[in-house]
Amino acid sequence: MANVSVRDVAARASVSVGTVSNVLNRPERVAGPTIALVHAAIAELGFVRNEAARQLRVGASRTIGLVVLDAGNPFFADLARATQDRAAESGYSVILGNSDERSEREAGYLDLFEQQRVRGVLISPFGDATERLRQLRDRGIPAVLVDRTSADDSFSSVSVDDVAGGRLAVDHLLELGRRRIAFVGGPSAVRQVTDRLEGARRSVVAQTDARLEVIETAALTVQEGRSVGDRILERPADDRPDAIFTANDLVAVGLLQALYMKGAVAVPDDIAIIGYDDIDFAASSIVPLSSIRQPSTLIGTTAIDILLAEADGASIDPVRVVFQPELVARESTRPRLIDTAGSGR
Repeated sequence: MANVSVRDVAARASVSVGTVSNVLNRPERVAGPTIALVHAAIAELGFVRNEAARQLRVGASRTIGLVVLDAGNPFFADLARATQDRAAESGYSVILGNSDERSEREAGYLDLFEQQRVRGVLISPFGDATERLRQLRDRGIPAVLVDRTSADDSFSSVSVDDVAGGRLAVDHLLELGRRRIAFVGGPSAVRQVTDRLEGARRSVVAQTDARLEVIETAALTVQEGRSVGDRILERPADDRPDAIFTANDLVAVGLLQALYMKGAVAVPDDIAIIGYDDIDFAASSIVPLSSIRQPSTLIGTTAIDILLAEADGASIDPVRVVFQPELVARESTRPRLIDTAGSGR
């Protein structure tokens, strides 16, 4: 039977529409035999509850909106999986939106989530979305920032100290004796990129004989990394960096591919490379990639816990949780081999 309604179920079970509604929403008010009758009628007729309509009536959704910068990035994929698993434990589902580092797409997802009356929003914003998030909160939809902090601390956030992560990466390269360091990443509108670059700059400034070259990319992708690698290979050997810190692992993987396929530069002996995020691909890349690890699962679960507390009306001030990154050193930043004459190779 097509378009089976609550009235059809009530008629088949010989009960009132109100009784069917109680079975679906408040079964503790209905006697056991009546519940069994109603469920039998539901099964026989193939009735499916219109959850969207129910949410509009009661004004409470069981869905959460999540907007990430790049759903194709394994870091955000792991974060999304963690939020989905944690939300499911509390009876919620997560709708994933990929902004693709585009402001108009981000705005479109936030509009959609408002129309769907989601319970709350998790977002890794591209640029400054404070005003739009404030509008959502005023309309009863709380928001928590993930992998970003709130510029004015008006929203709860769960992130990693990316400035510290940038310092950790470049300090590691400096300890290896590298002095011509390049930072590769972009666009600069992405806060995580600028914070990691700031950390790199602080490390280099503290080392008087080191210099930092900044190579901005249009996106944080493998393709962009390959393009930068090709351009570096076109430069004279004495004009190339001896170490590269990339804003994420995908760019680093692209760089490795470009340098490895041409075979003109050895990693790490000629150029050491370190990425950021420590995605699964890092350990299994052509040359196992050193990286700065972020706790993606912990970020996701912590953000969900904070969001649901705010959605349930907990009277709390915005919470700012900042995790510390961790250096994972692999073959791509192995110390230079020393020949028998004692010179670097």
